Amino acid sequence: MSDKGLYYVFVVPVTGSLDLKKAAKCVGAKSIAMIKQKELLPLTGYVHGGCSPFGMKKTFPTFVHESAKEYDTIAFSAGRRGLQVIAPPDCIIDILRAEYRDIATEETPEDTKWNH
Repeated sequence: MSDKGLYYVFVVPVTGSLDLKKAAKCVGAKSIAMIKQKELLPLTGYVHGGCSPFGMKKTFPTFVHESAKEYDTIAFSAGRRGLQVIAPPDCIIDILRAEYRDIATEETPEDTKWNH
């Protein structure tokens, strides 16, 4: 959630972490904070560990780390613990009306993994 009370979805590689400063900058906010676990289910319809950028109760502006463009396919949560969907990153961008952005901690390309 941003300092303005707005919610966003950020998709980062499994080996990375969301860089809160970069995330805030990309949405024009002063700060961004992760939502509390107890707020996740009522807000998104998903539990911790099974949250997917698809099928949330509401549509939120979504940003995918730019390293996803380097892969033919990436894996992401299918909405339940242990289930994944594998798809081309541009497909995800199109369906979610998302944008590629530099939102993750600094990593070398060989360290960036998209969990497949």
